[in-house]
Amino acid sequence: MWIGIIAALLLIFLLCLAEGRRELKFFKITRYTLRVPAFEKLDGEKKIILLADLHNKSYGEHNSELLDAIQREKPDLILIAGDMLVGKDVASYGEALDFVTRLPEICPVYYGPGNHEQRLKEYPEKYEKSVYRKFKNELSRSGVHYLENQKAEMRLDRLDIRVDGLELPMHTYEKFKKHSVDEADIRRCLGRADKDKYQILLAHNPVYYSAYKAWGADLTVSGHLHGGIVRIPGLGGVITPQAVLFPKYSGEMTVEENQAIAVSKGLGTHTINLRFCNFAEVVVIKLLPYREKK
Repeated sequence: MWIGIIAALLLIFLLCLAEGRRELKFFKITRYTLRVPAFEKLDGEKKIILLADLHNKSYGEHNSELLDAIQREKPDLILIAGDMLVGKDVASYGEALDFVTRLPEICPVYYGPGNHEQRLKEYPEKYEKSVYRKFKNELSRSGVHYLENQKAEMRLDRLDIRVDGLELPMHTYEKFKKHSVDEADIRRCLGRADKDKYQILLAHNPVYYSAYKAWGADLTVSGHLHGGIVRIPGLGGVITPQAVLFPKYSGEMTVEENQAIAVSKGLGTHTINLRFCNFAEVVVIKLLPYREKK
């Protein structure tokens, strides 16, 4: 009997491993819709694409498959929530940079840093000192709005929008530690939110969403958790890079009192090269005009 049980468990393990490796080869389109009172100023549907955690991965030559998928969606706005490259693999960051710098040909692009981009800036002694400068210069030259605790303003129809890219201190990413971030910490980075505009926040780590919400973010977009590596239906992602089990936000869109957070499961992997029930994704958020019921 025990031999049969062990054989069955081994078979399940091998099947899960094979499925996990298979999922690394593909990405899917995940679609959400959002309708809140602020969207009464939209004249028609608008489409936002959220990208995160590419980590230098390429889908097709020069990411042609990924670029084609985005172009087919005909987005009005592209938001990037960080970690498009790998900090320790700067030799191949050009692949990610080439992809990102082609996106402004499609629509406006706003890019907030992740911990990997931040690493390049804050620890130049570990990397080629010129890499980060070249990275930023190429983004700017292509028309990408790269926001490091900075804001930019834009408009969709009659809806005025402010986009902020949040860069929290690096220690908030330390592994195996529980960190505290509150509204005051966000304000120190970005100043006060603009209540007269629809406030979009590019915040790489979704773990601190309660602080982003208290600060005044109407729509927060994040990544970082890679969907929790393994996802369990009904429970969500299993673990964060800080080794916290079952994070509240790991790879979904949640609306709370007209404030929303959309968390990308990411496009690539890093350190743990595995996914299970957790396909890489391009997130599409459709903004629907708001009309009060009569």
